[in-house]
Amino acid sequence: MSNDIVLSVKPQGFPWETADPFLFCVYHNDAFPAGNDRLGPAASLAGRNIGMDFEGKDGWRMYHGIVVPGFPQHPHRGFETVTVMRQGYIDHSDSLGATARFGPGDVQWLTAGKGIVHCEMFPLLDSKGPNPCELFQIWLNLPSKDKFVEPYFSMFWDQDVPRYVSKDGKTEVLLTTGALEGIEPPPPPPNSWAARPEAHVAIWTIKMAPGATWTLPASVAGVNRSLYLFRGTAVDVAGRSIAKGLIAKVRPDADVALFNNSSEEAEFLLLQGRPIGEPVVQYGPFVMNSKAEIQQAFNDYQTTGFGGWPWPSDDPVFPRTQGRYARHADGRVEKVG
Repeated sequence: MSNDIVLSVKPQGFPWETADPFLFCVYHNDAFPAGNDRLGPAASLAGRNIGMDFEGKDGWRMYHGIVVPGFPQHPHRGFETVTVMRQGYIDHSDSLGATARFGPGDVQWLTAGKGIVHCEMFPLLDSKGPNPCELFQIWLNLPSKDKFVEPYFSMFWDQDVPRYVSKDGKTEVLLTTGALEGIEPPPPPPNSWAARPEAHVAIWTIKMAPGATWTLPASVAGVNRSLYLFRGTAVDVAGRSIAKGLIAKVRPDADVALFNNSSEEAEFLLLQGRPIGEPVVQYGPFVMNSKAEIQQAFNDYQTTGFGGWPWPSDDPVFPRTQGRYARHADGRVEKVG
């Protein structure tokens, strides 16, 4: 029976390999030290390739950051980013004039569409203790007809992202998108592939207590469905033991029995969706359908800057005292503390 349900098992790698309609998923998990007065690490940066630090020295990375870890301004076109925060904070600024600080439990969903420039910095707000930062950034493709839509920025705050809890209380599912047992998450951006009911897109985090059993309910035939075990030691998936660091692609139109037979909590990321089924040509931050469209993306970015960069630096961060909030391009402000 396991062979009927578990279609394939492979290592996760970096970034995590995903199936159409997803492009890939990056799992960031950094044990940052205390923050200094500039919200960077209160630690020596000697021995790091500053500006391109991905080595994980001492358990953390500066990425492309110089003072604060993170990703200074960079462009995107032709797809969406879904950023699911678990620990730590991100300071976001973009070429639309939008800004945000978001943190544990929050989700940012950004439709790049015809082009946007943004930065994502990881401010270290605790000056007295460690600043763990853990998040998923999932790249979700757009079909060709939507690759030139207007960019769209939205926030799902922690209190608005629903959780499903099993009857025995031992399994909890965080629903970024995709309904479960009648529980509906916030709607995706209007031009997202996930906004189409027939696409059956789901992004869920499944947390199982030691000894928990839970059945992942069937979806429909024709979608891709994968489970990524990123926390815990091993979990039985339809009778097959899946170790941490593996991807299990499972049959979409069948129930999948999950059993955490270990002595520690386990967590999966589930990615599911109907394939877009179009050619994918990616070069760095641009994802289009042909090489000619990639070249046009570079030409457009060099000519227009996708609206230009309205901020005084490439890597702005907000004061340590700033709470979680979002300021949208139209001036609307959301404050959540």
